[in-house]
Amino acid sequence: MKRLFKSFYKFSSTWTGTVIIVLFLIFFVAQSFVIPSGSMKRSLLIGDFLFAKKYSYGVPIPHLPWLEVPLLPDFNKNGHLITGDGPKRGEVVIFRNPQTPKVHFVKRCVAVGGDELIYVDRQLYIRPHEGDEYIKQNYKLEQIATINEKLWVKDPYKDIYPGINYTPEMDYSVFEILLQMSDTVDMKPILAEGLVAPTYDIDGKEVNALYRKVPKDNYYMVGDNRENSNDSRFWGPVPYSLIVGKPWLIYFSIEHRSFESILNTENGKDHATLKRVCGDVEINSPECAALWEKERFKVRWHRIGQFIETIEKEAPVE
Repeated sequence: MKRLFKSFYKFSSTWTGTVIIVLFLIFFVAQSFVIPSGSMKRSLLIGDFLFAKKYSYGVPIPHLPWLEVPLLPDFNKNGHLITGDGPKRGEVVIFRNPQTPKVHFVKRCVAVGGDELIYVDRQLYIRPHEGDEYIKQNYKLEQIATINEKLWVKDPYKDIYPGINYTPEMDYSVFEILLQMSDTVDMKPILAEGLVAPTYDIDGKEVNALYRKVPKDNYYMVGDNRENSNDSRFWGPVPYSLIVGKPWLIYFSIEHRSFESILNTENGKDHATLKRVCGDVEINSPECAALWEKERFKVRWHRIGQFIETIEKEAPVE
């Protein structure tokens, strides 16, 4: 055994050994990712660098870093060398985007195969596939609503994960955008009986909600920053074959956004943060820009070393 360890140490000390060990870790154990957008704010922030566990849902087929070219055939026809259990409801998941599989996304799994969803303006209702008795046994009475003569759970994750929010940062409602794009987005308009919500006219039909049933072996991913998230509501559920892993640990976090991006950019607009920094100063002003430049490139020391499963259950602190 001592000779074996000595040989391994000697091998790992070479350039070839170092590269092989690093690639093994990236392919099968842990990989580094950075949060590029605000879709998970306030749970995960732009500029959070994190490690993800690659073995949480089985072992995905390894891809060549940066090029994202698969290195092995898909023997199991499910994107994984070793098949495991898929994500559970409420978990934050790293996956490949169904539209652009070379791009990794990070969202929260809000529903699994067989579940049904109803979305209205700033409200998400889930009907777990286990049915009414399961709902009665596992959710509080005040969370349960009767819609279309079935039981549903209203926003079941908001009490658990304080970062989930419906704070609008644009001049429009995501719900209304989805209604207007109903021919091309994933969720489809319905008239839900028993739901207290405004009604709209879509192609001569009265509707008040958007609906989707999740296919088997698929997962519905929605950002915690729900009014500012490009997620399954637009492009659909994520199959198991595209599931990569689970965020694990934040190893670095830095505020690097420019003033212009945080003031005006559609995918990065964050007036709430500007107001926090600039106080009574008008956010659209040179004075606020100067204040932001002092804030920019600050390291968020309080986030470094935090486990995702811990930080997502704490009151958000930027």
